[in-house]
Amino acid sequence: MKPKSKILIIAGSDSSGGAGIQADIKTVTSLGSYAMTAITAVTSQNTTGVKSIVSIDPREISKQILFTCRDIKPDAIKIGMLPSENAIKSVINSLKSIRVSKIILDPVMVAKGGSRLIDYKAIIMLKKELIKNVSLITPNIPEAEILTGLKIENENDMIKTAQTLLTMGAKNVLIKGGHLKSKVIKDIFVNKKEIRFFFHKKLRTKNTHGTGCTLSSAITTFFSCGKLLNKSCELGIKYVNQSIRSNPNFGKGHGPINHLNSITINKKFR
Repeated sequence: MKPKSKILIIAGSDSSGGAGIQADIKTVTSLGSYAMTAITAVTSQNTTGVKSIVSIDPREISKQILFTCRDIKPDAIKIGMLPSENAIKSVINSLKSIRVSKIILDPVMVAKGGSRLIDYKAIIMLKKELIKNVSLITPNIPEAEILTGLKIENENDMIKTAQTLLTMGAKNVLIKGGHLKSKVIKDIFVNKKEIRFFFHKKLRTKNTHGTGCTLSSAITTFFSCGKLLNKSCELGIKYVNQSIRSNPNFGKGHGPINHLNSITINKKFR
C-alpha cells in the first residue's frame, strides 16, 4: 500500500510514546499517510506525569520545517505543542514560506496529568497571530477557556466559546467536550455557516493519554486526503473512540490508547 498523502507534524516529543509527536506519527501511519516531523520540544514523561521539558531552539524548528518541505512538500500540516512565543513566531514565518493551505492546530497547553506545557507569552501569541493562520483549531474545554476567558459548563457555553474563537480569527473550531460531566460526550464543530455536534458514549477508562494529539492528527490525515473538514472531524472522532476502546492498558497512570486499531496485518507477516 502506498501512502495516500504527506503530513508535516510540528509538535513536541513524548518519551512514553502515548502523546505528542510519537502519537502523531502512529496516527498518520495507521491511517495510511506519510509522516514528517519538526520537533519543538523534548519531554521526559510517562503515564504518571511530566518530569522535564526542554524547548528546541526556534531557529532549529524553522530549519526542520523548511529543509523538510523543500524536498517533500506536505499536503497538510498538523501543529501541536509550541512551548514559547519565539517558537510560535518561527513557525508562523516558516508557514508563510512553504504555503500549505490545510493546517490543523491543536493548542496543547496542559498535559493529562496537569503539568503546564507552554508559557503565558506563548498563549498570547497563539491567540493573536497563529489562530488566524490555520484551517481548524481543536481545543478541549480547558484550552478553550484559557483562549477566550469564558467558562464552559454546558453545550450552549461551548457554542458561545466557539463563536468567540471565530471572532478572534479562527476559520473553523472543534471544541472537544470530554471534560463535561455527562454519559454522552458532545464535540462541537463551528464555523460562520455551520454548527454541528458529534455525539458519542463516554468510555470509562483511565487510558486516554494522547487523545487530543491523536484526534488532531487523524483529522489532518483525512483532510489531506480530500475529505471535507467536518467529515474529517467525524472520522477522526470515530478513530479515537475505537483507539480508546481497544486500549493496551500500559502504565500506572493515564495510559496510552491503541493507535494500531485501524491496521490489518497482511497474512504473510502474521
